[in-house]
Amino acid sequence: MFLLAKLKRIVLLGLVGAMVGCASIPAGVEPSPHDPWEPFNRSVFEFNEGLDAYLLKPVVAGYRFILPEFVRDGIYNFFSNYSDIYTALQNLLQGKPDYAFSDLMRVVVNTTFGLGGLIDMATPGGLPKHKEDWGQTFGVWGIPSGPYVVLPFFGPSNVRDTFGTAADLESDYLFRLLPDVALRNSLTGLRVVNARNTYYEAGDLLDGAAIDKYSFVRDAYIQRRAYQINEGRDDEEPLMPVYENPYQ
Repeated sequence: MFLLAKLKRIVLLGLVGAMVGCASIPAGVEPSPHDPWEPFNRSVFEFNEGLDAYLLKPVVAGYRFILPEFVRDGIYNFFSNYSDIYTALQNLLQGKPDYAFSDLMRVVVNTTFGLGGLIDMATPGGLPKHKEDWGQTFGVWGIPSGPYVVLPFFGPSNVRDTFGTAADLESDYLFRLLPDVALRNSLTGLRVVNARNTYYEAGDLLDGAAIDKYSFVRDAYIQRRAYQINEGRDDEEPLMPVYENPYQ
């Protein structure tokens, strides 16, 4: 509960910072119909960039310096194996029982033969990795995405995925339900560092590119979520329509 309260404070701090001064849209950048709240979103994006530059990135740099690659890979595999349990549930809710069975088999194989999930034995064994969450499930159920929104700390999202993120957190055993508070907080911190480590070098490439980083991240997120939700469906009609201002 203490960690959840701290995360809520970070989110509120980001919202307050964004309300104090909304960033303007750079000259020459075309507004997106998906993003009616762009000035506000850009302010939250800048807050997240500062949080990443002055807190997360230095921590991850130390993490990479202290731990050898095989240890970091083991940590990544452990959390990936844990997430397969939730992915199995989401695939079941999305009407994909074959994927759900494959995900559960991944957990069994990696937990049993992969030293508790530290080694990924399932992927080379022919059980592919899937990644599902509540936001994707809501999308498959036909709930529209709503406008694009940037969340403090959590980053790119939309109205539907914001509720999905809340559902993910509420149903996450390691984040909400693990009885040992100290262990729960430590594992959550390690998960954050592990997640940031997975795109450590990609973030550097984006920083050095002569692009509007905000627009690039937004468009990539929208396209990626549309692909994730439509994947495996027979119909070709996009589940993420184009929104006009104002959406509400």
